[in-house]
Amino acid sequence: MIRIRLRVVVVGVPGVGKSTVVEAAVSAWKGSRLVTFGTVMLEEGLRLKWIRHRDQLRKMRVEEQTKLQRIAARKISAMKRSVLFVDTHLFIRTPEGFWPGLPFHVVTALKPTHLVLIEADSEVVLSRRTRDPKRYRDRVNKEELESELLLARSFLTTASSISGAPMMILRNEEGRVEETVQRLIDVLREARP
Repeated sequence: MIRIRLRVVVVGVPGVGKSTVVEAAVSAWKGSRLVTFGTVMLEEGLRLKWIRHRDQLRKMRVEEQTKLQRIAARKISAMKRSVLFVDTHLFIRTPEGFWPGLPFHVVTALKPTHLVLIEADSEVVLSRRTRDPKRYRDRVNKEELESELLLARSFLTTASSISGAPMMILRNEEGRVEETVQRLIDVLREARP
């Protein structure tokens, strides 16, 4: 019997509910594990004394972020689990512009079996961002956010092309997380004998 390992990379713009969806999916799938790419980067950044908190990551020079990104990708790719969910971003808004969260070196190191983009309406995302006082998020208007949502699809397509992993887009409507999680679990269970 061949045991298929699932390495599911879940992405979405900040405030779309990506972490909520992926945390619920991990709770629903016994024996799965969640790793947050940014947390691995954060741990390395703190160890190296380059930053003091998570939201400083995206303000670092791209060269420094790339170093942390490479370290995180190697650590995550070494994790052994039959089902591993990776919570990360397709791109990060930096002072130098949009920086890819899944460039070639990260996608090839992670070897995803599935790429999942979580989406929601721009008004919902903006509302969620303002209700999250624990984060230091960049302020964007509705038009900028809608551009980011379109950009996310482009980055997803590129990551899928590089990795060969199928991609799916799931809507995370307000108050319907359970339905979004169930759709994700259903698709993944079909991929696993």
